[in-house]
Amino acid sequence: MNAKLTVVRSGALTTVQDSGRRGHAHLGVPRSGAMDEPARRLANRLVGNDPGAAVLETTLTGCALRPDRGVTVVVGGAPCPVTVDGRPVAWGAPVRVPAGAVLDAGTVTAGVRSYVAVAGGVAVEPVLGSRSTDLLSGLGPAPLRDGDVLPLGAPARWAAAVPDAAPWPAPPTELVLPLRPGPRADWFTAAALRTLTSATYRVSPHSNRIGLRTEGPPLERRSTDELPSEGMVLGAVQVPPDGRPVVFLHDHPTTGGYPVIGVVADAALAAVAQAAVATPVRFTLA
Repeated sequence: MNAKLTVVRSGALTTVQDSGRRGHAHLGVPRSGAMDEPARRLANRLVGNDPGAAVLETTLTGCALRPDRGVTVVVGGAPCPVTVDGRPVAWGAPVRVPAGAVLDAGTVTAGVRSYVAVAGGVAVEPVLGSRSTDLLSGLGPAPLRDGDVLPLGAPARWAAAVPDAAPWPAPPTELVLPLRPGPRADWFTAAALRTLTSATYRVSPHSNRIGLRTEGPPLERRSTDELPSEGMVLGAVQVPPDGRPVVFLHDHPTTGGYPVIGVVADAALAAVAQAAVATPVRFTLA
């Protein structure tokens, strides 16, 4: 029988995430999945998991877990203090947690989202081919609550060779997001397009897994017509009536009625996952 984890402290928001459920946008289902995908994959690699294994994604305040059997765990992503039964242990490296001990991933010291990978992976039941929690649609397991019990898969019999010090990227002090114009860039004035690529915005406290909301100068629309709902993709930069750009993230709606002034490439979105409130944001033309 495989090990199980009991959630001792669920934190501000802790969800199960893997690489997401791709290919279902036509059904109204977004991709979901880990916001910082490189961090999820590295954490899995360090515990010998398959790259697609599900992990826990925490938000700001971490979480605490108690396994019923001895397990190997890595806490990575946003830096945070890590303890086992109150004793400090390594962040970003494999740690052995004995049966009944409490692993605590604390409040982040930088960034936003930490990742807890356990050997064997979190083995909740998949939905549409993914174990990811989708906050918008409600698909997948609900966000964790104190007392929840999570099943784990069987640990691999071997672990990939990894360096002693894994190359965890530092959370960004500034976001620079490459932008491809369109498909509704022509709904905005020339001045708005100049503002978008020259002004400095900041990450709004209202940001979440659905979208990165920004604070800064509003973008003036050339057209005030109503736009029929259109398909939306990950990284779409939508401009609501207040004129402040919103970057659609992993739990974004698959359709929307506000004009999209451009699209940010997927590769730039991992840094968005770790951008704290008030982090400067600049858009550049790709």
